[in-house]
Amino acid sequence: MSTIKTPQHPFVEGMITAFPLLLGFVPVAFMLGAEAAQKDFSSVLIMFLTMVNFAGGSEFAAIELWTSPPTVLFIIFVTFMVNSRHIIMGATLAPHIKHLPKRKILTSLFFMADEVWALAMQDISKQHKLTPSKKGFRFDFYLGVALSLYVTWSTFAGLGAYYGGMLGDLHQYGLHMAFPALFIVILVSMWNGKHNALPWAVSAAVAMLAYQYLPGGWYVILGALSGMLVAYFQGESDA
Repeated sequence: MSTIKTPQHPFVEGMITAFPLLLGFVPVAFMLGAEAAQKDFSSVLIMFLTMVNFAGGSEFAAIELWTSPPTVLFIIFVTFMVNSRHIIMGATLAPHIKHLPKRKILTSLFFMADEVWALAMQDISKQHKLTPSKKGFRFDFYLGVALSLYVTWSTFAGLGAYYGGMLGDLHQYGLHMAFPALFIVILVSMWNGKHNALPWAVSAAVAMLAYQYLPGGWYVILGALSGMLVAYFQGESDA
């Protein structure tokens, strides 16, 4: 006797998809909280920061630049530069969510961290292959991914601020490498063959040069834009 498998709700599917990433989020969020505590941030304050600005790179930058009294305008500028990649990420996501009600569009954009965006784009590609006639973006799946990562990031940042001082310098454990390693794994899963090689290579080369010779977060913008331009002209030549 055969049994019919009930389809998994997209929200639950999103949570399950995000689960492996949580293993990378926990140590990095904990380290962020520990570093914030060294700048006299309370657990509540660092949790508030991570909930309002859900973007790990700029949070580390803000904590690193924090002084007493803080140079607010400079911190805002650097945070904007580091987060500027979200402009490009939002532009790539926009065609897939423009049919949604405004509240869902705004919710999607608010939770659009790097890993959330990457898993969403991966799922969109997967859904298009399964059912080309349907919209690829699944809001419930996206929310399942986003809330799992959001709650974990904020919670462990707060715990890091509370307990981190007991463990000394967390860099000695190599925890700071969890974040880049995590994103590399996601990028590998998005690889679609040799067609991706040139945009990725150009983007990486430009970003490294900009990081070496330009101040602030210009390497983020220039690396992303150069990769997009190469991909655009590559598509034009293939048309």
